Amino acid sequence: MERLGGLAIHKILSKLGPKQTAIVGCVNHTFQEWVCDESLWSHFCAQHLHLSSPLDPSGNLAPSFQAAYQLWRQSFRIYPWPLVLRVKSCWDRIKTWLLLSFPEAVPTLRKGATEDELNALEIIFKLKLPLPTRLLYRFCSGQDLDHGGSSLGLIGGYSFYEHLVNVYLLPLDQVITASTQICQHLFPGDEPQYLLVAASSTQSEKNFFLNCLDGQLYVGTRNFFEDGEFFPCVPPGLIRSIHDAGDCQQQDAMLLWLEEHIRRLESGMIKVREEKKTRSINLFPEQSTLCSTAVTNGVQVRASALFVPEVSNLQVESDKYFFTYSIRMSLLAEGCIINGMRFDSCQLYWRRWIIRENDNIVSDVNGEAVIGKYPLLRPGDKEFVYQSCSSQRLSQGSIEGSFTFVPGRLTDPKGAEFEVEVPQFILQYPDYIF
Repeated sequence: MERLGGLAIHKILSKLGPKQTAIVGCVNHTFQEWVCDESLWSHFCAQHLHLSSPLDPSGNLAPSFQAAYQLWRQSFRIYPWPLVLRVKSCWDRIKTWLLLSFPEAVPTLRKGATEDELNALEIIFKLKLPLPTRLLYRFCSGQDLDHGGSSLGLIGGYSFYEHLVNVYLLPLDQVITASTQICQHLFPGDEPQYLLVAASSTQSEKNFFLNCLDGQLYVGTRNFFEDGEFFPCVPPGLIRSIHDAGDCQQQDAMLLWLEEHIRRLESGMIKVREEKKTRSINLFPEQSTLCSTAVTNGVQVRASALFVPEVSNLQVESDKYFFTYSIRMSLLAEGCIINGMRFDSCQLYWRRWIIRENDNIVSDVNGEAVIGKYPLLRPGDKEFVYQSCSSQRLSQGSIEGSFTFVPGRLTDPKGAEFEVEVPQFILQYPDYIF
């Protein structure tokens, strides 16, 4: 082995991985020198921890990459190492996306909690945090919106009429305070098993509770504070081994929820949207198959819907499931083309909605304008966006229809009215609720 030379040994050790490399270093002094090669540990830090500098878990500069790797292992020694790497990767992806797309939210992220702080929470509530959630708090202990603003929630939200939602991750001290108050109200005399971990920063109440026994995340309905009614936020079959410190495969709903959220952000499924000079993460889907798009005579219409758990009500026969939908319309660069003639503008006059539950038509609506507005579309203008809502008895349905436009303006029409397709978009109870 020694006759192979340092370059070949370096190549072999880099394929072994950190733990096996450390063991090889115990063979003799020559191997120990090879194992201490800084470029080797730089490779391990980059490959496993995504570190380009030898930073310890607190963000401080360590003496070397090898020392940095050792500090990371020591700091998280009570956790399965693959789970540590998975949680770190999740937070790294979130922070990278925020820096690129929503930098104003980055200062709201709190530093990670200490083991003592997490132990104190468990003592107060007489429960055990699922390991994945405990690790999530080790890397970031929630959001502080005191100096940021109510629109900077990491989970984001939506609005329709007077209902405005923007969900953020509660900082650990608020988790303790809010969970104590709510559990005393909902479960008097019982040992609590739920923690309030995320909530809307606006007046419209939307609350997410982690069940520390089964690892599921739940969101309350409109009846939650009266009857404890809620929906699970993650497919139950994905949750496993949440308290077994020796199981490298455990995953609870909090980890799955955040991983799915960052996947949607990275893919462009959901984006930051500016409204009234305020930017926030908007949860209305922007890509197919959850967003439908159609172009008619140069007019583009995009439509998508969201399930609204905090307004849903399972205790009634009809209108149990509440949805909000977003319609975005614009005139493409070529303008409005009708029978070979081009017009520089067109204005909405009429709408028609066909609403289905499953495949059955339950409503066929005709009426002027949309939410009382008659948008005038021109090439190059921003999309006209509006939100509305619909409720239904079943957990799945759809809306489709048409808009009637006038070329030019309503006060100065340049031609005959024409219909624009509103593509069918789905109202469906989702696998993941945000």
